[in-house]
Amino acid sequence: MLANSTFELKNESLELLQDYQRHSTTAKRNQLVQMNLGLVRKEAHRWVGQCTESFDDLLQVGSIGLIRAIERFEPTKGHAFSSFAVPYIRGEIQHYLRDKSPQVRIPRRWQELQRQAMSVSKDMRSQLNRSPVDGELAEALGISPEEWQDVKLSVYNRALVSLDAPIQSDENETGSIGDLLPDRQYRSFQLAQDDRIRVQAALDKLEKRTSEVIEFVFFHDLTQKETADLLGISAVTVSRQVKKGLTALRDLLAGTEEDTKLAPLPAPAPVAHR
Repeated sequence: MLANSTFELKNESLELLQDYQRHSTTAKRNQLVQMNLGLVRKEAHRWVGQCTESFDDLLQVGSIGLIRAIERFEPTKGHAFSSFAVPYIRGEIQHYLRDKSPQVRIPRRWQELQRQAMSVSKDMRSQLNRSPVDGELAEALGISPEEWQDVKLSVYNRALVSLDAPIQSDENETGSIGDLLPDRQYRSFQLAQDDRIRVQAALDKLEKRTSEVIEFVFFHDLTQKETADLLGISAVTVSRQVKKGLTALRDLLAGTEEDTKLAPLPAPAPVAHR
């Protein structure tokens, strides 16, 4: 009974995707999102245990990837929509987590010690009827007091401080951390945003197939073989499309590269087999 329901749902989704390709409307797109939201939930569950982001945040981000997959899916290619959509969903979540990841990298051992310390500290409070001091906690963890101080300091410094955080000057005047930063930092941020917009605009001018290959390989971190399987073409064709696309992007961006100081585009990666 469950198998029949799943089969009917897939058929209904495929029919709606075909109808959406012929005549796209917001209502149809939203219906497709609701019908395929399970793909996003599954991917969000996969990542929620590996990061500090909430499930709801990952669900929203993954839904953006689902919408992009709906916009680009071609039913005539004969591929299952779920196989086509998952790389978009996963790629959107991965890029979101990279942007949100802390700049300070804490050694894995110290992260594990911090997690252990939370559990050990709770048990010791119950036994001692007070919070354990640093020496007691370090001994319970089997490490030196010096290393425990390093662990505590790393966790403390990992927390980001807002540029709007107030600071007090000697003249009893209040300001913010952002006031102390040089303007060139803000300009660098603006340039980075401008670069991203220009690259996306240039990408939109490429042929659809070339644009898809570039996005899968460089934006969604798929190998050229995975991209070939997903698009139903050969790995050799993907390699050619990558070279063609990067050459075209360089030509399109050549007029603005001097002014915006865009970083050089990556060299085409060799065909990867998994």
